[in-house]
Amino acid sequence: MKNRVTGLGGFFFKTKDPDKVKDWYKTHLGLNTDQYGCTFWWKDKEGKDCSTQWSPFKENTTYFQPSEKQFMMNFRVENLVELLEELKKEGVTIVGEIQEFDYGKFGYIMDLEGNKLELWEPVDSAFQ
Repeated sequence: MKNRVTGLGGFFFKTKDPDKVKDWYKTHLGLNTDQYGCTFWWKDKEGKDCSTQWSPFKENTTYFQPSEKQFMMNFRVENLVELLEELKKEGVTIVGEIQEFDYGKFGYIMDLEGNKLELWEPVDSAFQ
């Protein structure tokens, strides 16, 4: 398997008031925020359009479970099914089942310190 992670797909964090946080970042840092946060668009080394998502979540979200951390990182991957099979062989904890949407496939793992990581095989063209 060549590349496992191809980039940072997103950074998600808990906050008391996601709307106020989005407004603050929009006002003071110029982030183009929407209901989900902010999507940063960029091109990979082959010139393909890609995105990275920045999103504040309500502090009581269950989306990061079973992790008790205040954040969750999302990593872009090329072949999610194959990667999860390899990670399972290596003894990495897999959380739940693969989820598929128009904009990509998602899988979840736990790192050695209990951080839940979201692995995303994106379909970036779905956002454009």
